Amino acid sequence: MATGTTTTASRDANRLNDSLRDAFIAALLVFTLGFFFLGVRSDIAPGGLALTYRWGLLFTAVAIVFGGRLLLNLFVFKTATPVTGKLGDLAANAGDSMAGVGKWLTRALFAFAIVLPFFFTYFFPGKDRQYIDLAILIMTYIMLGWGLNIVVGLAGLLDLGYVAFYAVGAYSFALLAQNFGFGFWMALPLAGILAAFWGVILGFPVLRLRGDYLAIVTLAFGEIIRVVLLNWYEFTNGPDGISGIPRPTFFGLEFSRGEGGFADFFGIPYDSIHRFIYLYYIIFILAIITNIVTMRLRRLPVGRAWEALREDEIACRSLGINTTNTKLTAFSIGAMFGGFAGSFFATRQGFISPESFTFLESAIILAIVVLGGLGSQIGVVIASIVMIGGIEMLRNLGFLQEIFGPTFDPTQYRMLIFGLAMVLIMVWRPRGLITTREPTAVLKQKKRIGADMVAQGEGH
Repeated sequence: MATGTTTTASRDANRLNDSLRDAFIAALLVFTLGFFFLGVRSDIAPGGLALTYRWGLLFTAVAIVFGGRLLLNLFVFKTATPVTGKLGDLAANAGDSMAGVGKWLTRALFAFAIVLPFFFTYFFPGKDRQYIDLAILIMTYIMLGWGLNIVVGLAGLLDLGYVAFYAVGAYSFALLAQNFGFGFWMALPLAGILAAFWGVILGFPVLRLRGDYLAIVTLAFGEIIRVVLLNWYEFTNGPDGISGIPRPTFFGLEFSRGEGGFADFFGIPYDSIHRFIYLYYIIFILAIITNIVTMRLRRLPVGRAWEALREDEIACRSLGINTTNTKLTAFSIGAMFGGFAGSFFATRQGFISPESFTFLESAIILAIVVLGGLGSQIGVVIASIVMIGGIEMLRNLGFLQEIFGPTFDPTQYRMLIFGLAMVLIMVWRPRGLITTREPTAVLKQKKRIGADMVAQGEGH
């Protein structure tokens, strides 16, 4: 017993020493690389450059990296050791408990989403418009994430040009409204159909491609759409964009001041917040439809074919599944929901231009899917709230000026802080925030499995 205890103590001491050494090296690298980015600030002055040394900010960054790296080494990387005995039972029980918590979390989020606009209106009367608009933005990315999840999470096809379908939906509605006088509700299904058509067009060239080659082709497709929108001036108005896009109406009632408007018809005082609440419920219903259709399709033969294609394309062919049709359906259905979201984006903004559909948008949507957990619907919701809400919340970091001085500009480090947070999350949860998977087909007992039991992102 004494020998075993001594061995365990020495192993723990070695792990602590290695962790301290690794954390010290990481902190030293941050101090060296961040000295000119964080420690020194240069401003143009009448006599030349004026240098301001910000030692507090630099040493704060070094301390954060040192402490974070040490905690990761001691508590996160340590979990790679096998768990047996009572600890294994505790882990299994914890997994079952998390599955139950996930169901209750889904129901709670759904119930809260229904009353969200009135919650903001009641508790934040001065900032309700800002918060509802942020909720609309988050819900839009949830819908986009669910649409891309069909292609990436279920079918296993890496798509880096999903923003192209988003752009097709937006420009379809804008051009139909501008040239033919279509309203939002009339143009919405047409925008989805046109985006699905372009999804089929993209599907044909990539039928024989997989992995990195597929990613390159989809990336090129997204850039082709953006360049066409930018240079075909006679058709898309080029970089000037399209303005005057009509707003959605409530059974023909516009949300405008005066006679014949929504407020006048119902006999209530006019308030611009009514339009934002209406937009929120439109995107909320569209997102719920996306989720319901996705979950239903997943249990149909086409959904099983997607999962078979994701696991092994060669085995999928050997089972007699037509991989051509399987890929085309995945691309077209995912593109259709992207077109719906793009149509809503156009009517929400009232103005669109090619600058709104860059590769960064595709990267954000793909990051939402991967960060939430490939194939996980609730994971996309949580990741959208964390990413989109986090980016917007980081815009308001004025209180940091009181800590680091008036020369500190928090907006300069917004994306740096956000990127660091994403790296920490992916180190902590490499398979996404939601790692448990629930198989769609079972033999005897329907049971959730951990992502560590299968390959990366698989095991749905």
